[in-house]
Amino acid sequence: MTDTPKESSALTRIVKAVAVLIIGGLLGYFVYNSTVTPESNYPFKLGLDLAGGSHLVYEADVSSVDAQEVPELMNVLKDVIERRINVFGVSEPLIQVETSSVVSGSDSHRLVVELPGVTDVKQAVAEIGRTPLLEFKLVEMSGAEPAFVDTGLTGRYLQRANLQFGQGSGGLSNEPIVNITFTSEGADLFEAITREHVGEQLAIFLDGDVMSSPVIREAIGGGSAVISGNFTPTEARDLVQNLNFGALPLPIALVSTQTIDASLGADLLSHGVSAGVIGVTLVIAFMLLWYRLPGVVAAIALLFYGALMLALFKVVPVTLTAAGLAGFILSIGMAVDANVLVFERIKEEFAKGATTRDAARSGFARAWSAIRDGNMTSLLSAIILFWFGTSLVKGFALVFGFGVLASMLTALVVTRTLLLVLPNVTKKKGGFRAWLLGSGIKA
Repeated sequence: MTDTPKESSALTRIVKAVAVLIIGGLLGYFVYNSTVTPESNYPFKLGLDLAGGSHLVYEADVSSVDAQEVPELMNVLKDVIERRINVFGVSEPLIQVETSSVVSGSDSHRLVVELPGVTDVKQAVAEIGRTPLLEFKLVEMSGAEPAFVDTGLTGRYLQRANLQFGQGSGGLSNEPIVNITFTSEGADLFEAITREHVGEQLAIFLDGDVMSSPVIREAIGGGSAVISGNFTPTEARDLVQNLNFGALPLPIALVSTQTIDASLGADLLSHGVSAGVIGVTLVIAFMLLWYRLPGVVAAIALLFYGALMLALFKVVPVTLTAAGLAGFILSIGMAVDANVLVFERIKEEFAKGATTRDAARSGFARAWSAIRDGNMTSLLSAIILFWFGTSLVKGFALVFGFGVLASMLTALVVTRTLLLVLPNVTKKKGGFRAWLLGSGIKA
């Protein structure tokens, strides 16, 4: 692209620089205003370790299902519990599926539930425990005691539940009963079970307790069944609500709990913010002392970077954890890394006699390959950590990845735009201005 006349070119550069400064100011205002406003639509989302709350680990019993179906069932289990928790108003729950093959010589399938703001473990467990496990089992009377045979028909095939009043197992004509409707797959399975076991009892279990065990008189089509267990109207209504919110497709057992006090999280957050402020201050001080006027440009670019990152945290939104704060602090150094590469190339061109503006253009052109390769390898590392890491590592990787992308943007747009509006002088004839545009201890 050829240069236009000097006046027009200078005006264009100034307009671009002013636009960059205005955008940076707007980002900063957005972050500040949305932080100090109590009812903002864009608050910072704090993770469990910063906000305090409960950390629960459940283990799913997958012994009775096909191994190929386990991943799908675990995802269904995750969705059901997340929906259940959201209904009871627990803010920003984090639910993750973890699989390990180093537990008792077999696969272990666990569900990690993090509930920020809920510091009462009993309350947290109650929220999870109120989600029922629905099972249909055949009653086998071969021994002295009745035994139950799994049929494979569970709550995973449930479509909906309705409250009705009719004659239930108690013989009352106006007894509250729960009518359930299966999915098409569940309807076919239910019909096959009733067809093959006419004359036998089919027990309906809810959370391991027998609700009713009617005798199968004939094959039942249509995909409907009735649960009657001498319910009160309130109990029946609650059961319908629980089933519609989601019956668990697998049995789960609570294996560990942990509570993080809110004051501990606040203290950790305070230390993290302090570390970030100190890090930014030290980096800006170094850039100003070593690179002088270009250091001012780097400082502005770094503040732009900070405002951009904080805005991303709010808008995406990103759940901030202690690991995420560490990733953000680390990315501050990455943000000025590109500036250092560019400034060093500019210094070399400036020393050869080029004007500051030509040196800036050449410096960016020469430093681009190193900036690109360095940031791409960092971004690739962040992607790998996020893909294969645990929840703790993912928080770090996500923030670090955002930081790499934001640092490239600020280096290529903000720093370059502002450098091109600086005085256009040479080293020999620039005098004090040349010293301001130099770097290091000596001019």
